[in-house]
Amino acid sequence: MDDPRTSGPGRLLVAVYAIFALAATARAITQILTKFDEAPLAYLLSLLSGVVYVVATLALARPGPGWRKVALATCSFELIGVIAVGVFTLADSGDFPDQTVWSNFGQGYGYIPLILPMIGLYWLRRTADRP
Repeated sequence: MDDPRTSGPGRLLVAVYAIFALAATARAITQILTKFDEAPLAYLLSLLSGVVYVVATLALARPGPGWRKVALATCSFELIGVIAVGVFTLADSGDFPDQTVWSNFGQGYGYIPLILPMIGLYWLRRTADRP
């Protein structure tokens, strides 16, 4: 049986998540390998966001209730993370001498990191099985 979550607009959502997974993870690994001592917290948070995007991509692309739960968890974690890091970077930018994916609510990425989990959660709700 086809899972409506993985077809149509869901495929576009997975593609955007995959792009962010690749971009965030590659950037974080490069920063950690080349200049970790300059902003360790920022670079580790970027790596965390990259891992979250990788898991979300897989979970959104796979059919089934187990993957749906993982997608809900990762999109929720991502939204909470981008809001928390966004607030923290605005309140005390001294701990973040370099940008993370989630800094200033994803400003460096056109605020897509803030909008993407909202779209993901909306899509998961819209495609949920109805009793």
